[in-house]
Parts: sequence; structure tokens; C-alpha cells
Amino acid sequence: MDFTLLIVIIVLALIFDYINGFHDAANAIATVVATKVLSPFQAVVWAAFFNFLAYWVFGFGVADTVAKTANTLEIDLVVILAGVIAAIIWNLFTWWQGIPSSSSHTLIGGFAGAAIAHALAVHGFSGYTVGAGADMHTAYWYDTVNWYTPGKDGGFPSGVLVIIAFIVLAPLLGALMSYLISIWLLNASKKSIYPKIFTVCLMLLTIWFVESQMVYYADIKKPRFDSHFWSVVFESHNIKWFLVAFIILTVSGFGLLFSSLNLHQSTAWLKKMQLLSSAAFSLGHGGNDSQKVMGIIAAAVTVYIQTSGLSQESLPDWLDVVLPNDEGVFKMPEWIPLACYSAIAAGTLSGGWKIVKTMGSKITKVTSFEGVAAETAGALTLYFTEHFKVPVSTTHTITGSIIGVGLTKRVSAVRWGMTVSLIWAWVLTIPISAILAAIIYYMFRIFI
Repeated sequence: MDFTLLIVIIVLALIFDYINGFHDAANAIATVVATKVLSPFQAVVWAAFFNFLAYWVFGFGVADTVAKTANTLEIDLVVILAGVIAAIIWNLFTWWQGIPSSSSHTLIGGFAGAAIAHALAVHGFSGYTVGAGADMHTAYWYDTVNWYTPGKDGGFPSGVLVIIAFIVLAPLLGALMSYLISIWLLNASKKSIYPKIFTVCLMLLTIWFVESQMVYYADIKKPRFDSHFWSVVFESHNIKWFLVAFIILTVSGFGLLFSSLNLHQSTAWLKKMQLLSSAAFSLGHGGNDSQKVMGIIAAAVTVYIQTSGLSQESLPDWLDVVLPNDEGVFKMPEWIPLACYSAIAAGTLSGGWKIVKTMGSKITKVTSFEGVAAETAGALTLYFTEHFKVPVSTTHTITGSIIGVGLTKRVSAVRWGMTVSLIWAWVLTIPISAILAAIIYYMFRIFI
């Protein structure tokens, strides 16, 4: 029975990943379609390719955070099943309504809601004893969910409260970054030496910062090549920072030339740069959102191992999952990330045109200039939040970025009525998903 449930969860999780792809396709392609840089078909192929390419770029930090949304020692597979089904229902409903809600928050809200429902069903509101020996302590129903965990050695904290905080912080970061990029490029278009001095300083600062983040051969745990040089170049951690440097240096190069270009030339260059910025955002989208499904599958396998009574050594290789622990041990079979990246890429190929219209025209009118600024800001925000293992919403991030570029024109350029409606959808996603998952969990308890 447990094994059957595990297979069902894995299949449904990949279906959710597919839905996530077409639900969030608009995040990466709305601006390139709105500005007619690519046709809708070309845009989804372009985005899907880079969604899948993220397989070689990003690690599993976000997957780890999502897998630990609930304490896997205190839940069963029905909890995860209810969470995934609730997430699928809410995602399909918001897609049908054309609402760009967060697939990430839907999944996390569903997982947490089902976990709390399980704790209340088993223990009620009374305290119960967990652990053994010196680690024995009293826990309550709300302890089933990882609300907040301080970062180790000064690292970034994790937990559901941190994820909730980024409902506000992700779009704010996207808006601030796109606003600053827009102001920078607008000044770069003027024939003045000061914007060029600023741009050169930014390029030097970027090179210094990226070099400081590099992992060199001696620190690579599993080098991919015998050659030191190629092992460093193709280390996934380094690839991400190379991309950050490439994006900033490319935009900076354009900034240095901007004032010498006429309107026709600058528009042509901006349309070419939109291909780069949308590709960068699609990479971030694939890396960020696929990892959330990896985390759910990893959590399901971990719970299956604990509830089935099987030893880790007796399991087949395809189920050899170990979540990160105090010793830093982390295992994930290659099929899990490969399947997740394939599913989200296939979903992106399916489009999601209702939300494309909302993101591409209803928030603010988007030109190639605004598209480059918004997608570049969104991509950089996703790369940095992934670095800190924070599962943010790509939808919130790009929406904030589009609002940021709209603000550079005038406050009234942003259609605030539409924006307020989107914010309500964002705020309600986690609680509605949690309540829906709790109801589904209690329904399953009757039959399973």
C-alpha cells in the first residue's frame, strides 16, 4: 500500500511540475511576446529549452528547503498526497481564471496544511512526547511544520515564515532592481561621461564579486573532469555566477554604447538583448521551480523509508534518497532532477496564454527596453535567492520587476487595480492551499 502511494505521489508531483510549466510560462515569455521579439510558439520553445538547461546549472538547496517544510519523522505519505492534490487543484483554478498566482506557494501551503491536519488528527491540541533520551521533549500540533530555522554558521534562515516573508520581499526586490536598471540605462543613453564611469565601476565590481564566489578545484567534492580548468568552469555553483557576470557585463556593454546609437539601432539591440534576458529568467524559473517538486519527491521517498520499516541499504538505487543532515550527507538519484526538469520544460512548451496576456499587457505597457530591464532584474533576483536556498515565487518576482519598470515612466503607468487583484491572489494562495489540503487529507483518512 505504501509503495503504491509513493508511486502515485511521484506521478502527481510530476504532473504538478508540468502544470507549473504552462501556468508559469508567462513569467519568462510574456514580455518577448508582447514586444513581438518572438512569436508565441518561438517563445515557448525558447523558454522550455532554458528551463531544461537549468538541470546543469543549479544545485539542490531549494529542494532541501521544500523537503523540510514539514518534519518527515511525524507525517505519512497521505499528508504529501493531500498536499500535492491541493496544489494541483489551486494551480488549475488560477490558470483557468488567468491569475498569475505562485505555484511555489501553492505547493508549500498544501504540504504544510496537510501536515498540520495530520498532527491534529493524531495528537489533537494536546502535547505529545518526541525524541528519546536527552533529546526527548514535548511537542504540539504546530511543531509539525518547520516555521523557522536559523541559518547555520551565519547562513540564511529557512522555514515557512521566511517563505511567507518573501511574498512581499521577492516582488519588492524585483521592482527595486528593475527600477534601478531602468534608471541606469536611461542615464546611459545620454551623452555624459558620468554614466560611463559608473558602468565601468559596476563591471569591475561584478568581476571582483563573482571571482570571490568561485569554487576552485581543491574545494570541489566531485570534479567532473580530470582537467582542473574544465572542472572549475563546469562546476554548477560556478556556472551560476558566470551567468550572473555575463548578464551584468552584457547589459553594461550595451550601456557604454547606448548614447552613440540612434533610435533604430538601440531598438534592434534591445530586441536582441531580450532574447538573453528571457533566457536568463527561464533558467532561473526552471532551477527555482523544478527544485520544489524535487523536494516533495525526496520528502515522499524519505517518509516511505521511515514508515515501511525498510533499511536504506536494502532499497534499490532509484530510491536511495538521503535528505541533508548535520553531517552534510545528501543523496538524490539522478532520475529525480532529470524528470522534474523535463516535466517543467514540457509544461512550458504547452504555453499558458491567459496569463501571458495579464503579464504582458494588463500590468503596464511593455516595450523592449522595459522587457530587458524586467527580465534581467527578475533573473538576478532568482539567482540570488536560489543561492540562499529560498524558494521564492517566480511569478511574484517578474510581476514586481514589471511594476518597477512601469514606475520609471510615472506612477499612473502601472495599472494598480490589476496589481491589487494580483496581490490578493498572492496573499490568499498559501492559506487557501493549506485549508484545501487539510480537507483532502481528512477525506483520505476515511478511505486510506
